[in-house]
Amino acid sequence: MDSLDSATLASYLFEARDRTLELVADLGEREFAVPHLEIVNPFLWELGHMAWFQEKWVLRDLHGREPIRPDADLLYDSSAVAHDTRWNLPLPSRAETLSFLEAVCERVVETVPSGELDPQQAYFYLLALYHQDMHTEAFTYMRQTLGYPAPQMGTPLLEAGDEKLAGSCQGDAEVPGGEFWLGASRHLFFVFDNEKWAHPVRLEPFRIARTPVTNREFAEFVDDGGYEHRGWWSDAGWEWRRQAGARHPVYWQREELGGKWQRRHFDRMVPLQPDHPVIHVCWHEAEAYCRWAGRRLPSEAEWEMAACWQGEYAVPTGGEKPFFPWGAGEADPTRTNLDWSRMDCVEVWALSPGDSPVGCRQMIGNVWEWTSSIFGPYPGFAPDPYQDYSQPWFGTRKVLRGGAWATRSRMVRSIWRNFFTPDRRDVFAGFRTCALHS
Repeated sequence: MDSLDSATLASYLFEARDRTLELVADLGEREFAVPHLEIVNPFLWELGHMAWFQEKWVLRDLHGREPIRPDADLLYDSSAVAHDTRWNLPLPSRAETLSFLEAVCERVVETVPSGELDPQQAYFYLLALYHQDMHTEAFTYMRQTLGYPAPQMGTPLLEAGDEKLAGSCQGDAEVPGGEFWLGASRHLFFVFDNEKWAHPVRLEPFRIARTPVTNREFAEFVDDGGYEHRGWWSDAGWEWRRQAGARHPVYWQREELGGKWQRRHFDRMVPLQPDHPVIHVCWHEAEAYCRWAGRRLPSEAEWEMAACWQGEYAVPTGGEKPFFPWGAGEADPTRTNLDWSRMDCVEVWALSPGDSPVGCRQMIGNVWEWTSSIFGPYPGFAPDPYQDYSQPWFGTRKVLRGGAWATRSRMVRSIWRNFFTPDRRDVFAGFRTCALHS
């Protein structure tokens, strides 16, 4: 976005709160009693943390207000409260937690200045908003992890696409390489510190798949003994596979009769959709598949160039850069699969209006895509006021790009850098591949 007015911001804040409440409204006390797992948080803690974060950065840091709860920092500060202790905290009841969440939202909206916001003000509001958006996506894949029913969202589900488009996105897109400006242009209204700033990189010509790897393609790897063949795995990947006991993607299982693959989608087993992107695979699984297929993962610079390259252009610092693969315009449902609009992935050939200039499909939405890149700072990095967003994780995570079906359309863009450890399979992550360099 290039600007933000008070009415739009207020509507975003209320909508984010309502989506949060929708994601837990049908969960009873039994579902709220989340088991102690490394990859999830207790629902009560995470709801309180979302409210605490918004209160801290907007009400307290920006406006100098006193905390609503005097114990909030002791309970909900994720930088100070270790993950393993969150099940043993004296957390408020469900009713008190939801009341805290709603009270914070109301007070934050009351502080929104009239008219258009300047970027310095907007930083704190959008930081709090996008933080909540990230957690609502996390709530969605938490429900998947725990085998809960799919959330009941208050919007009608949309159709996937037109099957007649299936033949238009096969094979690789040719990207000529050259100088490319990686990262955020300075004209953007809000960016995270790890996206700053656009800087030149030089890339060799490369070929990148027009679509992500499908379930059908990944099943060929599995059925060919891909999880048993040491040669396809790095040392770290083979050790992960051994410790995880992995023989196939985490939610796959074979039918007892017929032996066809199924996958668990929330609390239901469904037939494996062959043309959907493979999802819930970790970086190690993606890397092993690539080695088996004679391919490789793209670097994040290659991924961004395939999404944004517009012919013979280079973006100087301060110049404009396409926000989306299709250029200007909204991330609407004809171009992308975002915002829970279909409550699952769609076929990789769908949504051709969202193609990038080189012909890559679904680079925004449907499924996050692992890259080969280690998460690190861009040249001249300096942390923003929320110093724990990026810097503590440099060197320990892998970069993902593009967004998934539960990512918020107001947040995602071509320059967005997501980052997780290479063992994570709970997030809505898949991948696309590149041809090996000649």
